[in-house]
Amino acid sequence: MLHTTLSARQINRSVLDRQLLLTRADLSIPATLQRVGGLQTQYAPSGYIGLWTRLRDLERDALTRALEDRSVVQATLMRCTIHVVAAADYWPICSAVRSSRREWWLRIAKARRLPDISHNALADVLRGALRDGPLPRIDAVAAIERAGYLKPFWEGAGLWLDMVRVPPSGTWERRRADRYGLADQWIPPVEVSERDGLQLLMTRYLQGFGPATLADAATWAGVSRARLDPVVATMDLVAHRAEDDATLLDLPDMVIADADTPAPVRFLPTWDATLLAHCRRSGILPEEFRTKIFHTKIPQSIGTVLVDGSVRATWAWRNDRVEVHELAKLTSAQRREVAGEAERLTGFYLG
Repeated sequence: MLHTTLSARQINRSVLDRQLLLTRADLSIPATLQRVGGLQTQYAPSGYIGLWTRLRDLERDALTRALEDRSVVQATLMRCTIHVVAAADYWPICSAVRSSRREWWLRIAKARRLPDISHNALADVLRGALRDGPLPRIDAVAAIERAGYLKPFWEGAGLWLDMVRVPPSGTWERRRADRYGLADQWIPPVEVSERDGLQLLMTRYLQGFGPATLADAATWAGVSRARLDPVVATMDLVAHRAEDDATLLDLPDMVIADADTPAPVRFLPTWDATLLAHCRRSGILPEEFRTKIFHTKIPQSIGTVLVDGSVRATWAWRNDRVEVHELAKLTSAQRREVAGEAERLTGFYLG
């Protein structure tokens, strides 16, 4: 049964609320990552800044400690991109996306006209190389090349062998996430069915980005709707209607934020998932600014500033300070609030 029709502003405020961007939270890092659906970390500092903007009084090295004590892990997961997630979510997510990621890679390999190989045999070679402990990427690649595999097969090897990025790589202190270890040596393996993994992934998506369409959830997860459909059919979900008549799914106990809820200034890191295509309906990134944030000439993306719930400026760390560039004219009061938040972020950078 469809519930009420939600306005674009209600969706915007609901996503901001679920992403902890309306009020900073007092949560542990693993609980935060579960709440927001993990954080994308192609650029290692993004995870730190993404947590800083969502949590109250976060120490900068807290995420490094969490990676070291293995309560959170960093790995290639949804959409074959690097994410940091709660350790408890790692194996269910792997089970959810494993088949989809492998199918994606086989299409890529065919398009590149790479030779047919046994990817399980390739995974065995890599497992043998990592058996005695983590290795830098260059050494892991060399191991498969010595076994006769072409270097491009490294890109797909991790889809047949579960690996994590092992600290100190992929941290604020050493930003290149190029040290790999066997996931089942890093955290205890857990057997999870694809269906159960997909159900958890769908739950995490709606907790962090709902209410949303099934198509948006599939885009975020990097799996097909055909895989999600039978899973969603068994879940206890409610449905809302968007202003364009799209059906928005949600968990039954989640709050829909009021359209008039104030949205404070927030600084987002590069590649924050609230700005990606699956979250377009939230309006957090106005379409007029999308190409200024994501462009082939800036593959790492750039930092953004939310004012009244949407991107109105960009920011960058230069000359030991946070520099802000307005995309839309701000009021004097808004500039003061942006300056205050920039000062707090500068303090975070300086430790």
